[in-house]
Amino acid sequence: MPYILAILVLAVGVYAVSCKKNVVKIIVGIMIMEHAVNLFLLLMTYRASEAGVVAPILTRGQDAAAFAATAADPTPQALILTSIVIGLGVVALMVAMALRLHEKYGTFDLSRIRSLRG
Repeated sequence: MPYILAILVLAVGVYAVSCKKNVVKIIVGIMIMEHAVNLFLLLMTYRASEAGVVAPILTRGQDAAAFAATAADPTPQALILTSIVIGLGVVALMVAMALRLHEKYGTFDLSRIRSLRG
């Protein structure tokens, strides 16, 4: 049930990418889809049925077996951080390409760029 929010956010991003003609709006749609995937990964780590879930930081004197049973899985957290860093690089590249398009054609509208390219 908590995945519905991630699916709705992903649907908004897909709509923006598929239906908009402005390059900036398409970039925002791609960013929204990226955040939806990150939200989905975050929701996968949520364990509502188990009480007492702790951060995955082992301290001295702590029982390793009990810690492993109650600690949150750090793998999705690492995937989300990696995704954020890669997404930032991709967005920077897309913005640079959009600025070059605007510099060359004077517009962000894809249909106008296609007609001017001729």
